[in-house]
Amino acid sequence: MEFKHISVLLEESVNYLRPEEGGIYADGTLGGGGHSYRILSRSKTSRLIGIDRDIEAINAARERLKEFGSRVTYVNRNFCEIKSILEDEGVEKLDGAVIDLGVSSYQLDNAERGFSYMHDAPLDMRMDRRSVKSAYEVVNNYSAEELTKIFYEYGEEKWSKRIAEFIADRRKDKPIETTFELVDIIKAAVPKGARMDGGHPAKRVFQAIRIEVNGELRILEQAIRDFAGVIKPGGRLAVITFHSLEDRIVKKTFASLAEGCICPKSFPVCVCGRKPEIKVLTRKPVLPSMEELEVNSRSKSAKLRAAEII
Repeated sequence: MEFKHISVLLEESVNYLRPEEGGIYADGTLGGGGHSYRILSRSKTSRLIGIDRDIEAINAARERLKEFGSRVTYVNRNFCEIKSILEDEGVEKLDGAVIDLGVSSYQLDNAERGFSYMHDAPLDMRMDRRSVKSAYEVVNNYSAEELTKIFYEYGEEKWSKRIAEFIADRRKDKPIETTFELVDIIKAAVPKGARMDGGHPAKRVFQAIRIEVNGELRILEQAIRDFAGVIKPGGRLAVITFHSLEDRIVKKTFASLAEGCICPKSFPVCVCGRKPEIKVLTRKPVLPSMEELEVNSRSKSAKLRAAEII
């Protein structure tokens, strides 16, 4: 299957980065290479480090970005490892970076990857196929209590406990092996009236399992702090999120990094010595335009936040 992915908030995010000649930039989630292509096209001498834990994304980006030759370095790792990645590449500081936290259209549409509740496939959902933990393990080995917690916290699923109980009961007979088996269980667990609202009844549970399998939220805050620490003063970081949990983490982390003195107001002078590390450039998140929504309906939940390193 051809690797296809439409980059969301492409112009907006690259405009915030302001790629310059001779700069070194990182695309923390390379995907199909859309953001990287635009960054490299903005200047003739910039260099880009493209990072993705999905080897199929790396291979697709190699083809798309081949015209830029040695200006691109491909790294099949997790963007949360940015510090050691730069150390391995002999790069001290970046001039900017973009992180797009969305799941690619290829991953969703390629049935065998098991990300989608719309295709029947083995339960997988691993972005990095070298990883041991898959959706199969989560669904079949986690306790009902653990599943309830994951569905509620990562999926904000109202029927978390009931769905988890139905899963635990069904797997007593045999393991739950496919996405459609899981979808059927979720549909049975969610009352008919509730299934009429809010889109597909399995959407939130699949999101929650994917986040758990790939550790997406656990790494996010520290990864943002690490990126802020490896970008030069005046350089910029752009982060694109696709659901409220991610956006909340980005917003709070940016706010924390932008905070200066935290001494009590009663202190006559600052004794903490804390200084802001970034300047937040987006008071409110940037949303897709109407034109983009018409072209790519999957962009509807996207939000962009950007910051400049001080």
